[in-house]
This record gives sequence, C-alpha cells and structure tokens, in this order.
Amino acid sequence: MQKEIIINSSSTQNRVAITEDGNLVDFFIDHQEKKRMVGNIYLGRVARVLPGIRAAFINIGLKHDAFLHFSDIGETLKDLQNLLDDDEADDIDEDAIADDEDDNDSDSNTQAQKKEIRNNAIPKLHKGQDILVQIIKEPVKDKGVRVTSSISIPGRFCVLLPFDNKIGISKKIVDFKERRRLRKLARGILPKNCGLIIRTAAKNQSEESLLADLKYLINTWDSIQENVKEKDPPSVVYNDLGTTISVIRDLFTPDISRVFVDSKKLYKEIESYVKIIQPALLEKIEYYKYNDSIFDAFKIEEQIKSLMGRRVHMPSGGHIVIEHTEAMTVIDVNSGRYAAKKQQELNSLKTDLEAARELVRQLRLRDIGGLIVVDFIDLEDDKNRKKVYDELKKEFRKDRAKIAMLPMTDFGIMQITRQRIRQNIVQSMHEDCPYCNGSGLLTKRSNIVHEIEEWLKRFKLTGKGRSLILKVHPSLKGNLKNGKISTLTKLELKYFIRMKLEFDERISPQTFQFYSAKSGEDITADFT
Repeated sequence: MQKEIIINSSSTQNRVAITEDGNLVDFFIDHQEKKRMVGNIYLGRVARVLPGIRAAFINIGLKHDAFLHFSDIGETLKDLQNLLDDDEADDIDEDAIADDEDDNDSDSNTQAQKKEIRNNAIPKLHKGQDILVQIIKEPVKDKGVRVTSSISIPGRFCVLLPFDNKIGISKKIVDFKERRRLRKLARGILPKNCGLIIRTAAKNQSEESLLADLKYLINTWDSIQENVKEKDPPSVVYNDLGTTISVIRDLFTPDISRVFVDSKKLYKEIESYVKIIQPALLEKIEYYKYNDSIFDAFKIEEQIKSLMGRRVHMPSGGHIVIEHTEAMTVIDVNSGRYAAKKQQELNSLKTDLEAARELVRQLRLRDIGGLIVVDFIDLEDDKNRKKVYDELKKEFRKDRAKIAMLPMTDFGIMQITRQRIRQNIVQSMHEDCPYCNGSGLLTKRSNIVHEIEEWLKRFKLTGKGRSLILKVHPSLKGNLKNGKISTLTKLELKYFIRMKLEFDERISPQTFQFYSAKSGEDITADFT
C-alpha cells in the first residue's frame, strides 16, 4: 500500500491530505486566522470554582474562560504550584490523580483505584489562585477550551511528563520484546523528577534517536519554566507546533512513501524540522514545483468536495446521510437499489457492512467527535448484528481517536462516542448562513408579507403617522407588487397608510425595515 502526505499551502491556510493508494484517509486544515491550540500551555488564574459540577473555570486570556474538570487535575499539581512559588499550594489535595490509561500499561487494578480516588477527590482550588494548565480540547461554538493541569510535552518518539515518575509504552506496540527493550531504554535516559511515555513511532528506534528527542523536550520544559517565572497571568508560556508540522511529527513514519509540498517556504520549514527529528526520512520530502494545483493533480480536491456533502454514496447503490445537531451527529443508512432485490436480510447485511466501513472513514476524514448515533438497516438475525458491530470495531482500529460503542439494538440503532479535540472539518470550513442561521430553512415569502401586515396593525393603533418607507429584499417584489391590485396597495387601503417601497440587496430575505417618511428614522423595532 502506497501512503503519501500531500500539503497544499496558500496565503490563508495550509491543507494536509493523507492518502492510501490515492484514496483520502485523513485531512487537516491549518487556518492562519485560527491557529491550532491543543497542546498550548498557559499560566492562568482561577476565575470560579464550582464543586456542584466538579469543575473550575480558569482565566487564560481567551474570550471564554477555560474549563478545568476535577478529573483533569493531576497529582503533579502540587509540584507545579511550587514552581509558581504559591504560598497556598499546600492546600491542594494530593489525591487528585492524572489518568494515563491510554498510554500506560500499569496494573489494571491500580489504575481503577486511582480513577476512583480521582473521581472522589475535590481539589481545594480558590478564586485568584495562579495555575499552570494545558489545552486538551479546542473551543467549539460558544464553549471555551478544556484544559488539564497534567502537563505533557510531546515529541517525535516520546512524551515528557514533568513531575511525574511514570513510564508508559504505547498500546499499539504489541511485541513483548520491543516493549521490554523500550522500557529499559526509557529507564536509562529518564531525567530526574519526570515521567515518559514512549510513542508508537519509537518502535525499532535506537537509543540515540530517543535520547535526541528527549533532549529537545527537556530544553523545551526548561524554557517553559523560565517563561512561567517571568510572566504574569493570564499569559501563554508555550505554543505547541502548528497543525502542519504536528502532522509531520506524528504521522510522517517510515511507511509513508512520499511527502509532497507545493510551498517553497513550507518545504524548507518541514525539511529543517525533519533534519532534527529523523534525518533518514529527508529523501522522502519533495517540493512540488509545477503550476497546476497539487490537490487537482493528486485528485484530492474532488474527494474533499464529496466530503462536504451530507449524503455519501456507496458502490452498492446505497448511501449514508450525515446530519449534525447540537447534541450529537446522526447517521442514517439507506439501501438504495438493494431494497427491491430478494434475500432482504442478506442484502441488508451487505449494505450495513459497507456502510460501517464508509462511516468510519467519514468520521476520520471529517474529524467528527462527541456522541454519534447510527441508524442501520434493520437486521432480524442477532449474528448479523454482531457482524456489523465487529466490522465497526475492526475499522475503528485504524482511528487514532479514542472510541467507545455499544452493540446494535433491536431497532438497528448503534451508539458511538468518538474523542472530540477540535471542530470537525465541516464546521472549520463553513460558517452559519446569515439568512437561515444554520437551519437550512428560510421563512416563506407569504409569511414575511403576513408579518409586515401584523407590524402595520400595531403601528396603526398608535396613530403616529400615515407615511412610511418599506425596505425589503428584491426577492419579495413579486409578493408585494404583482396582481391587478397589488398586495402593497391592498395594505395601504386597508390601514390608510401611504407606503413607498424600496428594494435593498443588503437586507436579509427573512426581514423587512420600516422608516418614517418624515424623519427617515428606522422604526421597525418599535412595533415588532
């Protein structure tokens, strides 16, 4: 299988596509106006502590205060408070434990005990207290960022955990001998008063490579500590790598065949970074110097366009429909032309299995997180339902995000949760329509005319004038002017009001504006 990373850069954004045999499997966008925030470390100040919801809000200098749940307050908090020279650091409960279950292969009973302690402990944070936090989830709509007090600094092969003595090995490294080798290496290079998580990319790497990566992380941590002492809250003390370089750090592995970049500046930036982290991969980076669009050349643009649609067609003739709501994402599986065929159970199973593979691909591509509810085609046989569940489980192993799911119900419904870190791709590339506010529905023009008449009724009762200027969008012209006796004339005769009609493209088709003909003042809101 040929895996490639294709990077398209423009003046406003960088777009990164990862393909397998030409098929798009991962897609990232790095906006200039909205930089990646996950991994940034802030020196903040506690704004509010709410024990009722087991959380605190931290002022880190952003529009909304950051959300710090008590479960995200780690046992290293006291050491971090000492770093800030906080006299009241001793007030913090030492039993607030960090959760490293996904990267640490410690005894499961110990992990369960720590989780129970962590859930029950209430840290004694107080308003105005300085605290060092790291962003783990970007803001979504009106929600602020989510942060943790357990600081971690990711590198190419390992993650440094200041004031934490744990050693963890990625669960994706399954070879026992390799795990033992890496654990031994980690113990040999681990600095004092720090922990280490060995990442999947460290598999089969030499001690020199791990040591070089660790040295870079230690220098970064030293720089953060200096910034903490020099700055006043709220302020940023560390900016993690941008989306493009972080993709190179995390996903540019030896199994990647080539990396193509169409920007000379970005090409040199990536080349300089790879020269530091893994020089052996330098020869795989190539500058795309042709005039035609790199995404068109690799047939990625057309795949991105299909990515934006709510309906995704499948080879069998079926399709899935993806709908976003405030609380969840809903996916509906439809059989298409399969529905008219015989052997309904078998054909339904084939469609559901195909849909399972496609929806996992779509969740990865669109970076959809949170609660996901899938309405599969009903299956009578329990064995067939389990086949769909197992197919989903197999496909989700390719996904880097944390996944949890429940078996299919008798109604063909399956519930899935997928780790949400940032806005999904559709949200990051689009904004709500100013006319329909994201609903996808516009008020009927006849209803707008009805609202105009209701406004006139209220205005007539005041007796404040008989001459008005009505401004509307040109799309309402037919509803107000057409006919032997136009609707506008009927309204004038009915309410004994003279109205001058003006059309303005800048006005929303959903609204109208009334002005006093005498003063020119906008009086719409006065009688709405």
